[in-house]
Amino acid sequence: MSELVSLTRDGEIGIITVNNPPVNALSPGVPEGIAAAIKQVKTDDSLKGAVLIGAGKTFIAGADIREFGKITSGERKAGIDFLGVLLAIEDCPKPVVAAIHGTAFGGGLEVAMAFHYRVAVPSAQVGQPEVKLGLIPGAAGTQRLPRLAGVDKAVRMCADGNPVGAKEAFEYGIVDRIIEGDLLQGAIAFLREKIASGEKPPKTRERDDKLGDDASNVMAFIVAREQAMKTARGMMAPLAAIDAVEAATLYSFEEGCAREARLFKECLFSEQSKALIHVFFGEREVSKIPDIPRDTKMFEIKKAAVLGAGTMGGGIAMNYANAGIPVIVKETQQEALDRGMATIRKNYENSVKKGRFSREEMESRMALISPTLSYDGLEDVDIVTEAVFEGMELKKQVFAELDKICKPGAILASNTSTLNIDEIARATSRPEFVIGHHFFSPANVMRLLEMVRGRATNKEVIATSMALAKRLKKVGVLVGNCYGFVGNRMLHQYGREAQFLVEEGAKPQEVDGALYKLGMAMGPLAVGDLAGLDVGWRIRKEHKHLEKPGVRKPLLADRLCEMGRFGQKTGAGWYKYDENRKPIPDPEVEKLIEQIAAEAGIKRHAISEEEIIERTQYALINEGAKILEEGIALRAVDIDIIYVNGYGYPAWRGGPMWYADTIGLKKVYERVRQFNEEQGELWTPAPLLKKLAEEGKTFADYDKDNQ
Repeated sequence: MSELVSLTRDGEIGIITVNNPPVNALSPGVPEGIAAAIKQVKTDDSLKGAVLIGAGKTFIAGADIREFGKITSGERKAGIDFLGVLLAIEDCPKPVVAAIHGTAFGGGLEVAMAFHYRVAVPSAQVGQPEVKLGLIPGAAGTQRLPRLAGVDKAVRMCADGNPVGAKEAFEYGIVDRIIEGDLLQGAIAFLREKIASGEKPPKTRERDDKLGDDASNVMAFIVAREQAMKTARGMMAPLAAIDAVEAATLYSFEEGCAREARLFKECLFSEQSKALIHVFFGEREVSKIPDIPRDTKMFEIKKAAVLGAGTMGGGIAMNYANAGIPVIVKETQQEALDRGMATIRKNYENSVKKGRFSREEMESRMALISPTLSYDGLEDVDIVTEAVFEGMELKKQVFAELDKICKPGAILASNTSTLNIDEIARATSRPEFVIGHHFFSPANVMRLLEMVRGRATNKEVIATSMALAKRLKKVGVLVGNCYGFVGNRMLHQYGREAQFLVEEGAKPQEVDGALYKLGMAMGPLAVGDLAGLDVGWRIRKEHKHLEKPGVRKPLLADRLCEMGRFGQKTGAGWYKYDENRKPIPDPEVEKLIEQIAAEAGIKRHAISEEEIIERTQYALINEGAKILEEGIALRAVDIDIIYVNGYGYPAWRGGPMWYADTIGLKKVYERVRQFNEEQGELWTPAPLLKKLAEEGKTFADYDKDNQ
């Protein structure tokens, strides 16, 4: 046994305890320790069986993900024969029980399925989430799960990676008993029952009664593949997981394991898995702010307020209510307030219909939201998030009013998406308590919260904001203050190139189609129609003074707005929309494009899919490199996390900066330099991009060098 696994006893029952905090991951030493404990149970005549349990808050949450990176980088060879460990557990002649609390995910569930029996507390969860890291179960998970839960359930669990609760796991046969009360004592009692019955310990790998027949299985796999291609478009792991489960129905257990192993290895060494693991660790890395110690004092957030009950304000208020924080929602007109509250209720009712929570829970959340037309009550809140119209003068006026009303120490946050936080802060007598909290629409759904640090924002406000993001179940990323911050500053370059490409000869659907094919949730022009083209139009008018004379600018979006084509909400933008909001290419737009190009003297020509991808992606990457060098983003991974969680960038490509690394910065830099020669100063290469390319380095190297 290892230091991470101990064997104690309760009479004739051995108790194997995994103690590898914080989540009992299957780090080196844990599988070996379990194997040694099982061997001791097997050879100790005074023991009649054993229970495996996790110390602390969970059973075994899964593999140590860092070990995958060590294997793919060549840092170490694949370690212990984990599959052999599980076979040894299953072959133990004495009955053994896995006692599950917290989570049994990935390798944790694979361990549990090798035990003869599984018991769990009602709050436990089990699952095979490997696909979320671009992997599939690699230790017979795809072979044992269908033998316990049936083919259909196993396919869904392995292909979508979503966990199931203990009750559902019991209904499907993954768990043999739900234990109310003390888990260990309940597991021991269950094991003693099995010993007393004289029942031969069942081996999961020998079960075949739930593997179905060819006729029923064929349809299950067809449906699963169709679903995976829709919901996990472009990803290889879900389809590999389905192939592996299918192998369980076609071959022997040993042959199925061999098929699973081949598929696992293909996924492990794929660029997709490396990218998804990069995102997994990146979401944890962004919470670390170099100049803010972990022990920085934080303010307690007991009450909140949101100014504005529109789409953003209502969504932000829901976040607070969902976290159990009472929130005041202020509007200036009763009609707008009523409309906002009705939208909030409708959103919650949709969640109830989908079974996400009960009607009672909905009403308790609604009760936490207090609508008002006055500032009454705001003198007592700990944080105010302003979500009014995106105009500097209005925001400054609002912050000046809040400065007079809110108590000392209250955080004043702006949901601005582009405006200068320092200028907003100067409207108050407490700039150190002003910060940007840029939520993404719909705010009650999108995970990203871009935190904008002003020049005067103090460390306690930043630390409190980062902790609040977690409480609101958001991924908080701290950024510096500049026009558009990180996300929208880069987006403007991306959108610029999309429009230029259309002006130069590509059709809107060709630009959107190429980027959808790349893996983006939507193309940039379709996104504009969804968000409302008038939003960007207002911002451009607000910042017209920043435009450089003589520098090319996109012409089409403003003309569409002048025609009243604001996108989906008006039934027409870059596309026409039917009653189901389905986009339809519009000949009127194509005529407008040709007319504007002719007026501007732009010679139109055929544009390849490759050029569409290079110009839009390299514009993002080049601007990202400038942002990094300026210190607006702390790390390249921060930019990636912003784009994956806020802009629909495919996680399996890792974000724009990771994607650049996979292409090779030398190639990216050379193309940016060519575009600079062809198109002028908008394509001036970022000095950091040039430096890294010439040194043969990557953005990931830049992050390591600057830790």
